Amino acid sequence: MFTTTEVKDFMDEIFEEEALVIGGLVAVGKIDGDLVRRLMECFDSIRSRAIRRLDDGDEDVNPLNGTSLKPHPAIEEFLLKIRRK
Repeated sequence: MFTTTEVKDFMDEIFEEEALVIGGLVAVGKIDGDLVRRLMECFDSIRSRAIRRLDDGDEDVNPLNGTSLKPHPAIEEFLLKIRRK
């Protein structure tokens, strides 16, 4: 069993790695600054919600319940890998 602090630290490590990946993509490609800013704001919001849920003991981690959005194929493939556990 992990402590809340350990889980928060692990989440921070994951989000830091994601930010570095995006930073690498920005460095090698022409990506709109507004897009990067919005993406980072979304990541910050996701991280904040996850931390609040962890603090509150909320197990419902799907903020889009009931929504029928279709992700980009590369994103869908990544999500499938995560969900296969």
